[in-house]
Amino acid sequence: MSNSREIDARRLVANFQSGRLSRREFVKAAVALGATAAFANTLSINVAQAATPKRGGRMTLAMGHGSTTDDLDPALIENGWQWTAMFGICNTLIELAADGNLVPSLAESWEPSADLKTWRFKIRQGVEFHDGRKLTAKDVAGNLRYHTGEESKSVVKAVLSSITDIKIENDDTVVITLESGNADFAYSLNSANLAIMPSSEDGDLDWKSRVGTGGYRLKEFNPGVTAVFERNPKYWKKDRAHADEVELLSIKDPVARTTAIMSGSVDAIDKVDTKTAQLLSRNPDIVIEESSGPLHYVFAMQTQVAPFDNVHVRQALKLSVDREEFVRKILNGHGEVGNDHPIGKSYRYIAEDIEQNSYDPDKAKWHLKQAGMDSLSVDLHAADAAFAGAVDAAALFQNNARKSGIEVNVIREPNDGYWANVWNVKPFVVSYWGGYPTEDVMFTTGYTTGAAWNETQFSDMEFEKILLAARAEGDEERRRAMYREMQIILRDKGGVIVPAFANDLVARTKRIAHGEHVSPLKAFDGRRIIERWWVA
Repeated sequence: MSNSREIDARRLVANFQSGRLSRREFVKAAVALGATAAFANTLSINVAQAATPKRGGRMTLAMGHGSTTDDLDPALIENGWQWTAMFGICNTLIELAADGNLVPSLAESWEPSADLKTWRFKIRQGVEFHDGRKLTAKDVAGNLRYHTGEESKSVVKAVLSSITDIKIENDDTVVITLESGNADFAYSLNSANLAIMPSSEDGDLDWKSRVGTGGYRLKEFNPGVTAVFERNPKYWKKDRAHADEVELLSIKDPVARTTAIMSGSVDAIDKVDTKTAQLLSRNPDIVIEESSGPLHYVFAMQTQVAPFDNVHVRQALKLSVDREEFVRKILNGHGEVGNDHPIGKSYRYIAEDIEQNSYDPDKAKWHLKQAGMDSLSVDLHAADAAFAGAVDAAALFQNNARKSGIEVNVIREPNDGYWANVWNVKPFVVSYWGGYPTEDVMFTTGYTTGAAWNETQFSDMEFEKILLAARAEGDEERRRAMYREMQIILRDKGGVIVPAFANDLVARTKRIAHGEHVSPLKAFDGRRIIERWWVA
């Protein structure tokens, strides 16, 4: 078999294992590559059997996230390493399954009222926290109140801001009342920030105990370095948490992550550098899994800080990025251009018909003149902690912008501490968003007034009025039109430059495996890799 055909065969097997191909499609494609029908059929059976969960063993995972300042305070969880650790030890009320459907978790059922304002959650009985405490409705209510209290600094406070009442109806029922209807409210409960931890006798959230109801107990926690998890023998999910022990490493340097999986010292890495993906795919013991979802890379301008408080300056900068070159050189083709709003093709209400912002230095100069400027100099803070190639992306922007009369001064920041000391602090930064299951959660988390993760400090009353109305709108076409209008507002007035939506690239050794589907919403199976994957 030729080298190129061998690579095609490996990709074929990886696509079948990840659920992107049915068994029939796999057999047909294998035959096209030169296999006999009988061999292809036998191979499909063997591959399917390899996807059967096995108990035992140890998994070692490495992520390009994490900081020495990290903790597991659910109000302040902000990066993928924290999300993955939290999903290792805790469960949410409702879980977004790998196939994209909402499924029961600690809430065994939920029921909204006809006007979508009142949501009743039936809490699963017989579930214990790692320290032996029984899960009750009080714990659920305590978690929600921790994020919604007047003094709360929670990053999901904006998402839950419409809650007007949290009532414990009995030991196994919690009733949540919203100010206005929200058809997508259940989706917001999939967040790691809303993972359930025990409440103390006085109702305060006991997050410092670092215990949950999840498949693993936290054995070791060294922020920015490693976390080690040991299987919870009393886990209530019998078909999850397969490995005996899991180690989660923080390796922010993309070269170091690549070396770690090439040497076999780790079993999987996220944020695969697109420059080395082809090299990794040639290794017969490594599988590259690629998915397109809501992941997008951004240059974020704080709209309340000069000169970014001038909409013409913002537009000039947006028109000074060559998006096609970004996809070609930074993503090496693993993605597609963005249009300065966070809604990509994986979302239900993507507005593909609106005009595309594109590289136009002459038009950018016109906007600078409208702002009373002939030229502009700005500092752009970047680190590869944002994404593999982020510093290169900033340098590309710098080169593009010179034709517009704009000097982008790239300031390379340390990877460690980037999210605590630079992002959401400096007025112009390189960042990324893993995305959310719905437009409402994405817009609310990143673009509403006062939201903790509103990195651009965007505040627009028209935008928020439409967002509120869209939540309860029952007519599909009217709702679609509302989300379209919000995408236009962000494209034309917002402080975010979205040069591209990037494909998620994860590399794993054949020593570990997973189920038929892998969630495209955030890498590492929606951050739930610890309990979903296993040692093959």
